Amino acid sequence: MKNQFTHEAIFCIVNSGYSEAVMDAAKKGGARGGTVINARGTAGKEAEKFFGLSVQEEKEIVMILASAECKNSILEHLYEEVGLNTAGQGIAFALPVDAVVGLTVQQQ
Repeated sequence: MKNQFTHEAIFCIVNSGYSEAVMDAAKKGGARGGTVINARGTAGKEAEKFFGLSVQEEKEIVMILASAECKNSILEHLYEEVGLNTAGQGIAFALPVDAVVGLTVQQQ
């Protein structure tokens, strides 16, 4: 059975100031653009003690709507360039999107 989802919503949560690095990495994977939301983490001292790493409260969430075909490539680039082992300390995940309006087809 063919996957009915043609698009994916990719969310990447990084330390404040790293959204541009997220978009640079995502574009290498095939993304065309994204939306940045300023956010605040809630893990605080509990995460710092448990994981042994410094947790910055101020975050940025980058939302990227991409074709399902590009999802894995985008996630791989995000992991390599802004993942947990980088200064951005990013995590990323994707969710299927069952309907999209307002997108234009990119001309080659």
